[in-house]
Amino acid sequence: MPPALLQLEGVSKHFTLHHQGDTELAVLDGVDLQVFPGECVVLDGPSGMGKSTLLKLAYGNYRASAGHVRVCPPAGGPIDLTQAAPRAVAALRRETIGYVSQFLRVIPRVPALDVVAQALWAPGDDAQAGAHADASQAAAREEAGAWLARLRIPPELWALPPATFSGGEQQRVNIARSLIRPRPLLLLDEPTASLDAANTQTVVALIREAVARGAGVLGVFHDPAVSAAVATRRVNVASFKRAA
Repeated sequence: MPPALLQLEGVSKHFTLHHQGDTELAVLDGVDLQVFPGECVVLDGPSGMGKSTLLKLAYGNYRASAGHVRVCPPAGGPIDLTQAAPRAVAALRRETIGYVSQFLRVIPRVPALDVVAQALWAPGDDAQAGAHADASQAAAREEAGAWLARLRIPPELWALPPATFSGGEQQRVNIARSLIRPRPLLLLDEPTASLDAANTQTVVALIREAVARGAGVLGVFHDPAVSAAVATRRVNVASFKRAA
C-alpha cells in the first residue's frame, strides 16, 4: 500500500471562548485518520460535529491543540502542519493540497478567468513580464476557460469579478480554481451545496476523475446522493467527540 497522503494522529482541537469567561469548547478529540491515494473518504455526522473543523486542520487554517497532522508532498517526506513554518504550508497548498471551501474568497476586481488561471501560473508569473510569463499566463487562461465552460459559467462572465455572480456561480468558480491544478490531496467542504442538479453531476464526475488518477479526497457533503456517489470509505466524526 502506498504511504498516506494525509495522516492525523491523536489530533484534538479546542477553542477558548474569551467572551464567555474563557470557557473551553472541545470540538474534536483523539482523531486518528488516514487518507490514501485513490480513495474518497467522506466525513459523516450531524451538523456541529466538527467536520469542517477537521478539514481546516488538514489545510492548516487551524492549528491542532494536540496531536500531529502530517501531509506527504509529491517529493520529500511528510510535513507536520502542527510545526510547519508558514512558507512550508504555502508550498503544500500550491503543490499538494487542493481545498474547496464553502465560500469563494478572492481579491476584488480580479476577473473570474484569472481567478481560476492563477492556480496554474508559475511562481512569479503574476509579477513579471516577458515572453515566458506571457505564454504561461495565456496557456493557463485557455485551460481555465475550458474548466469554466465545463462548469457552465457563460463566457460573457469570464471577464467579470466573481463578486458580481450568484452564489452557485461563485461556487463553480471556487471549484474550478481548486481542482484545475491536479494536486495529490483534495479537501472538499460541501462543494455542491449551492449547485443545481446538472452542475452537481459535473462535480461528482470531477471527483471521480481525481480519485481515478490517484488523488486522495477527504470531503463533507450535504447531499446523501452525492456522498453515496463518491465515497469509497466513510468516517463518522461523532466518534471523535469528547465523552461527556
